[in-house]
Amino acid sequence: MRLLRYLILFALVAFVVWPYYHVFRIDNALGKGDMRALEQFLDLPAIRRNHKERLEGGLGLRPDPRDTEGMAWLRQNLQRLGDSALEQTITPEWARDTLRKAAADVTDKQAPYFMGAITFAFFESYDRFLIRLGELGQNATHVRMGLQDWTWRVTDIIR
Repeated sequence: MRLLRYLILFALVAFVVWPYYHVFRIDNALGKGDMRALEQFLDLPAIRRNHKERLEGGLGLRPDPRDTEGMAWLRQNLQRLGDSALEQTITPEWARDTLRKAAADVTDKQAPYFMGAITFAFFESYDRFLIRLGELGQNATHVRMGLQDWTWRVTDIIR
């Protein structure tokens, strides 16, 4: 009986630590500039879908001074070009650059570490994990991860 309790406790601790390990791996991929490694942690269709929902819902349609050139183009052309605008704009390179810029904005360093910019990271539910880069209410960037096929993947970047 005692062994069973220890096994359950170990499994619970392992589950809680699991997304943090994936955040560490994302940090390594960003730091090394390894696009191949980073791509395995990105769910681009989900990121595109979430951006489209925000843009169509009127959220985020106001000009944002932190917009990259691609996001400004996307805002202007989403209705006219539809999903192809999302596919052209939200790419693995866009995700890499957005995450690096968000970390740089928070850490004020030229070679920022993604993990060094994290001010909050915890579960929203058993299969959703939220990361905040920067202080709440100060133009923080939120990165949402979802558990998919036994891997935590980035499903949304809210800048």
